[in-house]
Amino acid sequence: MSRTVVLVDAVRTPFGKAGSMYSGTRADDLMVRAMRGLLERNPKVSPDAIEDVAIAAATQTGDQGMNLGRSASLLAGLPNTVPGYSVDRWCAGAMTAMTSLAGAIAIGSIDIAIAGGVEHMGNHPIGEGIDPNPRFLAERIVEQDALAMGATAERLHDRFPQLTKERADRYAYNSQMKTAAAYAAGKIQRDLIPTASRIPEMGWGIATVDEPPRPTTTMEGLATLKTPFRPAGRVTPGNSSGLNDGATAALLASEDKANELGLTVKAKLVSYAFAGVEPEVMGYGPVPSTIKALAKAGLSISDIGAFEVNEAFAVQVIAFLDHFGIADDDPRVNPYGGAIAVGHPLASSGIRLALNLARAFEEHPEVRYGLTTMCIGLGMGGTVIWENPHFSGGAK
Repeated sequence: MSRTVVLVDAVRTPFGKAGSMYSGTRADDLMVRAMRGLLERNPKVSPDAIEDVAIAAATQTGDQGMNLGRSASLLAGLPNTVPGYSVDRWCAGAMTAMTSLAGAIAIGSIDIAIAGGVEHMGNHPIGEGIDPNPRFLAERIVEQDALAMGATAERLHDRFPQLTKERADRYAYNSQMKTAAAYAAGKIQRDLIPTASRIPEMGWGIATVDEPPRPTTTMEGLATLKTPFRPAGRVTPGNSSGLNDGATAALLASEDKANELGLTVKAKLVSYAFAGVEPEVMGYGPVPSTIKALAKAGLSISDIGAFEVNEAFAVQVIAFLDHFGIADDDPRVNPYGGAIAVGHPLASSGIRLALNLARAFEEHPEVRYGLTTMCIGLGMGGTVIWENPHFSGGAK
């Protein structure tokens, strides 16, 4: 038994720079705001109709601990009868929350659920509180570089010399420009949930737009940035995603339940796959995960007409594009910009990708299939293939 799973809606808080506009805001409160905003946008869904909640965080301590799926649900006002659980697949947390719930919906154990992801990298710096087993390095299970994401990005440059710093900088520049254009056209703001922010020195405010974008970025400026991961390296703060705070939430349902409740359908889930690669070249993970997801769907890369690729590092995105013979500036890829501009609050980003893809589907009824994909720490990739419910025939 397998049922069609649909994305009904998705939202997110504005993303902040780590420890900046959300420096006095708790991570779980960011998650609660996203969940409440999602439910407010979908009044046909009664809170007591939600059958499960899966919330992701990469650092599950402090205000990101205590089983966010359950604790954030209670804080958001969902009834005590709604269960919840937390998810950790590092950067692919929200993506995994969606696919885990989708599996439950597909086999009929639930009909409607909320997936989410949050990361407050100001409260929880990357790597905080972890204790890598010394065998990783002592027994050469991984190289030292595998434990530093920026170093794995440098390794991608090493492995593929055609992926030059100039190409990475150009990709990063285009991400900033596309984000600025999307903001100017009002395409990003419509899915941002205004969120209370508190900076101890300045008091309370309301965040309504992303804090990280740099619309004044230039290629000349990018060329001058230092490379923190190795001397004379190629990975810089300008061609990487930043350290960010933010939360995302998505409403998933069976197609039958969505139709029964009269809900919108923004995308239909076709297939998904996760795959592993050498931890030292973590950023290459989306290549094998996409190959697997395409095979499971019975599709080829030529069938995909819209792409949302998480921009952890520019080199990681262009490595993916190179493998599949896609140009660095292909207009089908990240049309509203990506994480290099708006930010990458680790476990939350998978839903941001699905949200952006759903908007691209609305604008392009000639596109039938799209995909969301991302690299994952310690050498993994995740890919979800979606079908456009607005497809009207014609091009792919």
